[in-house]
Amino acid sequence: MKRPLVLAAGISLLTLAACDSAPPEPSSSGGPSAAESSAAGGSLPEPSVQPVGCEPTDGPLRVGLVTINLQALFFNQINEAAQAMADEQGVELQIISGNDDSVTQANAIDTLVADGVDAIIVAAVDTEGIKPAIRDADAAGIPVVAVDAIVDDPAVDAQVGTANAEGGAQLGEALLEQSGGTGEVGVVGALNSTIQLERQKGFEDAVTAGGMTVGTVVDGKNVQETAQGAAENLLTGNPDLEYAYATGEPALIGLAAAVRSQNAQDRINVVGWDLSDPAVEGLRDGWITGVVQQDTFEFGYKSMAAAIDLACGNPVERDNPVDIHIVTPDNVDDFTFYLEG
Repeated sequence: MKRPLVLAAGISLLTLAACDSAPPEPSSSGGPSAAESSAAGGSLPEPSVQPVGCEPTDGPLRVGLVTINLQALFFNQINEAAQAMADEQGVELQIISGNDDSVTQANAIDTLVADGVDAIIVAAVDTEGIKPAIRDADAAGIPVVAVDAIVDDPAVDAQVGTANAEGGAQLGEALLEQSGGTGEVGVVGALNSTIQLERQKGFEDAVTAGGMTVGTVVDGKNVQETAQGAAENLLTGNPDLEYAYATGEPALIGLAAAVRSQNAQDRINVVGWDLSDPAVEGLRDGWITGVVQQDTFEFGYKSMAAAIDLACGNPVERDNPVDIHIVTPDNVDDFTFYLEG
């Protein structure tokens, strides 16, 4: 719960407007950009925000971070940045995996509430299913920051996220330019993930409005191995399919593996979300033509900065957007720092 404070100040978090193609700019804090930091041998990019913070009277602040899983590089980079800021600020951070299950996440939040943490960060699997647990935290006086998935509820004090439907639409527009507005696209999604459903809808709305058709949709359930099996079925069942879209990192890795296992690189073009080594390899080979990359480290920094300031009673912006970038075969080398460290 919230603690007595010695210091408080009225400075809100900085926000960044989303962009669609340029690599990250130098941070507003005056440090190097992520690319510059990586080139210089730094382990993490500099954050664009810092919390105002406070000096609690009864020991260090304690924050709980409930993530979706510990498999995806995406979530691990969020965790890494959040941990780095927590260490710098003298905050005790507990990271709990939801194991891709909304009930597990809700139970984790209940445990954090019972333990009396000062703030909770959650990347929700199911934005509706998580609401009762978030409301319990709010009722206990514990501020909640939603990261990645947008949870539309008054119990959430701050949101840190990407416009997922807009990102899907941007990728759809890119595919329309490539296809000329004709052809069928298959989808490897995660039907248990609210944010990936948003990405799927934004993409599908864009490509169908531009003249393409959406064919078979398979469910990878946000698990890499499951996504690969689903993608194998997609390709086997649609041998003439020319285009495919993956809504998240596990889906794209699974789809990439399926394409390679069937030697389909010469007949299919793939777009999707979140860089990984298999995605970079596909981009360099040219059959993956576009990947939405989110500034994962900023997710961690911004959510931790918000959690600290909320726990301190400092004012915080409710909406904190994070950049997206469209990575293509032409600019992929500008973004490989996301895979380093």
